[in-house]
Amino acid sequence: MKWLIPVDGSELSFEAVAHAVGMARAGLETELVLVNVQEPATVYELVTLHDEQALQKVAEEAGMDMLAPAAELARAGGVPFMQRVVTGDPVPMLLEVLEAEGCDGVIMGSHGKGLVGRALLGSVSQKMLEKSPVPVTFVKPEPLDE
Repeated sequence: MKWLIPVDGSELSFEAVAHAVGMARAGLETELVLVNVQEPATVYELVTLHDEQALQKVAEEAGMDMLAPAAELARAGGVPFMQRVVTGDPVPMLLEVLEAEGCDGVIMGSHGKGLVGRALLGSVSQKMLEKSPVPVTFVKPEPLDE
C-alpha cells in the first residue's frame, strides 16, 4: 500500500511514520509519500526579497529539514519512501499530492485538544477526514497522565 503521511515537524507526525514502518515490519507491503506543506510567502516577503524563486528555495529547504527525521525513520525501517515539499493551503495541497502519487490511504496525527466531536481533531485532520477519497488513519497522542 502507498501511504501519504503529512509531516509538520511535530512528534505526532513522526509517530505516524513510525506506525507505517511498524505495519511494514508486520508484513504489509508499504511505500510512503512523506509530505510537508509550507505556507505561501507573505506580501512582506515578496516585497522585500523580490525573488520568487529564492523564496521557493527557502520553503523547499525548510520543508526538507522538517522531513529529515521522518525520512530517517523510514530509511531505518527499510521502507521505501519519497519526499515532497509543497506550498499552499494544507488540505488542498495534500489532496493534490495524494491524487498525483496514487496513494491508497493517509496516515496522520490527530492533534486532539478538545473533549467531544470536532474538537478532538485538528482542523487539517478534520478536513482530511471529510475530503479524502481514500481511508484516513489517525495516530492519536498519548493520553495525559491524570
